[in-house]
Amino acid sequence: MSLPKGLAEEVSKNLVMVARLIDEEPEQAYAYSRIALRLASRVAAVREAAGFAAYATQKYSEALAEFRAAKRMTGSVELWPVMADCERGLGRPERALTMAGEPEVAKLDKAGQVEMRLVAAGARRDLGQLDAAIVTLQSPELASSSVQPWTARLRYAYADALLAAGREDEAREWFGKTLEADKDGATDASDRLAELDGVEFVDAMHEDEADEVDDEADAAEVAAAERASDQAEYYDEDDEEYEPLDEGSEADIDVTDEVVADLDDDRADDKA
Repeated sequence: MSLPKGLAEEVSKNLVMVARLIDEEPEQAYAYSRIALRLASRVAAVREAAGFAAYATQKYSEALAEFRAAKRMTGSVELWPVMADCERGLGRPERALTMAGEPEVAKLDKAGQVEMRLVAAGARRDLGQLDAAIVTLQSPELASSSVQPWTARLRYAYADALLAAGREDEAREWFGKTLEADKDGATDASDRLAELDGVEFVDAMHEDEADEVDDEADAAEVAAAERASDQAEYYDEDDEEYEPLDEGSEADIDVTDEVVADLDDDRADDKA
């Protein structure tokens, strides 16, 4: 609303494209975010969108700078967890853990606090502290039987941490609980369960291609057998002058030549 109408429309079009592409084509989303940023760098929503586009393409330093700018403009702390995750992406898990203990976390809503817990657990794992990561994820939100937008991701992270710590039976249980909460298929919990149970998935497309190759091989074998059978019909193997036909030579047999040869032999006998 702070921009002239024409400029506002141009900026909004680019932000719409960022939103549409960020999951499937993050590099293209990033390109659109740079255009919006060039047009309206003093708009908080633009800085936030640019931050998420950079984050999606693993440009963590750039993303962190954009998130910080958006935070300064709005005074909101809602970006605090993703800012902490950028610190992880930059190889600074200790900084992420420090942010997890700062006053901003208390100002987050429930979803933001769960997200911060996920980031902190990830930082613990970055440091090789698997047991601490498991404890970090143990919370009332994890134990709750109600399903919230964050439930599947929280349960999945807990199951994955358990598995990394060698607690396979517990991990299987929590992957199962993840699957119950994951109505939209946001995680690959079903695949992880199948992997734990030793189930292998076959690529149907590749299987079809393999079947086609087998069919071609079978057809070649049948053709070879037919050629061999044809050879047996033309020649008597007990004949001293028997010579097997070379492959493809059947097409060269000219019955007319055989008839002419027989006539010549008959004329020779008559003259004699």
